[in-house]
Amino acid sequence: MSNQPPNEARVIPLRPPAARPAAAPSQQGQTKEPLWRDLVGDVLRRERLTQERTLKDVADAARISMPYLSEVERGRKEASSEVLAAAAHALGLSLGDLLLRAQGELVRITSRRVPGAGRSRAASPYDGMCLAA
Repeated sequence: MSNQPPNEARVIPLRPPAARPAAAPSQQGQTKEPLWRDLVGDVLRRERLTQERTLKDVADAARISMPYLSEVERGRKEASSEVLAAAAHALGLSLGDLLLRAQGELVRITSRRVPGAGRSRAASPYDGMCLAA
């Protein structure tokens, strides 16, 4: 059990960039883009730890193996949409909630790394994300 008051939200930091596997350089060759599997894994792990749940508990609820969930959380496995949905639902999230949080991390990380990369309404009329299979 935690010593924090129950109503206070806990912030779980992402893994430092140096701890992640190297991503492919962007086409300009300047900035490395984060991998989607790392972002999704970080969101899953952070949510699980915020809820103070074990890997075993969440894996059992999602009906996936504990080692596989661990690999997904660490960004070592590219999980299917079914596995991601099961893990998200086990944590009380929808698949859309999980992907939206991962997209928010992507925007936050990439806008911090590239000067002037903040979102520009003139650059794109789209306000959302697109995933292709």
